[in-house]
Amino acid sequence: MLETEPDLVPVAKGNGYGFTVPVLARAAAGLGVDQLAVGTAQEATAVLGCFAGDVIILEPHLEGAEPAFNDSRIVRTATTVDAVRKLAGQRMIIDCRSSLLRQGLARQDLALAAQALGGQQVDGFSLHLPLDRPASTDPADETRVWVRALGQAGFRVETIYVSHLSRAEIAALERACPGTRFRPRIGTQLWLGAPDAVEARATVLDAFPVQRGDRIGYRQNRSRQDGWVVVVSGGTVQGVGLEAPRTLRGLLPRAKELLRSGLAAANRTRSPFTWKGRKQWFAEPPHMLVSMLYLPRQVEPPEPGSELCADLRHTSTHFDQVVMR
Repeated sequence: MLETEPDLVPVAKGNGYGFTVPVLARAAAGLGVDQLAVGTAQEATAVLGCFAGDVIILEPHLEGAEPAFNDSRIVRTATTVDAVRKLAGQRMIIDCRSSLLRQGLARQDLALAAQALGGQQVDGFSLHLPLDRPASTDPADETRVWVRALGQAGFRVETIYVSHLSRAEIAALERACPGTRFRPRIGTQLWLGAPDAVEARATVLDAFPVQRGDRIGYRQNRSRQDGWVVVVSGGTVQGVGLEAPRTLRGLLPRAKELLRSGLAAANRTRSPFTWKGRKQWFAEPPHMLVSMLYLPRQVEPPEPGSELCADLRHTSTHFDQVVMR
């Protein structure tokens, strides 16, 4: 990716996209990049020993809410005029309030922020842009508007950190705004951009037959028919069964969600675990460390010690072991 994005700033935050933040920090060091973005001050503490470049903390700076750093590589994010004032004399990035409307300075506050700095040059500015693009919206054009507004407020706009812009859009911005460096901050696309390169697996711990009417699990629901209960590693601690709300657009996605909800109301939920080419049903909701699956009688169960592939959300999964091959 560095060939197409030479100014790339890798993002390593949260659960490290399933790999852990320190693993990604070492991978970023191997890429030879000069900066790494992390989510929190605590994550910054975890990577300072394994990444030699600058470490940008993405969460807004709140005085007293983060550990003290005695390291010149730390770059904080200021999202209010008060934060800019309190960080004066230290390294910082000023976050601009994009159409995402999550955080950042509003345009009318830029002049006050410039005054609070008293001529200090900051490390840059950032724009966290939306993923979806409804009609009449243009994140690249929004970025141009912010470059102009920052200049009018008295800032030297040498570096802007952006997200969710294509290489072509960044190239167009560089032509339209000579003298400004646009640095893409990339996480998901960098670490999970090749789905075939990452595979989650769960170990089969046990498999045994059940008959119709047998009670199963913590909730003692009855088996609907003869079959197998297969116990696999991975439960709620690892993130199995956890999901984030989704935005649904169009009739088909809504219809599928209604069907899924109807099945869940009948205590029938597909698991992320695949056997014989199909995702199998949960026998009951995942436990803390394991999941119980139900297989029909005619399906040969997997052997204990074998592994099942799992389709898991990597941003909310904590794997017991990460193996690089």
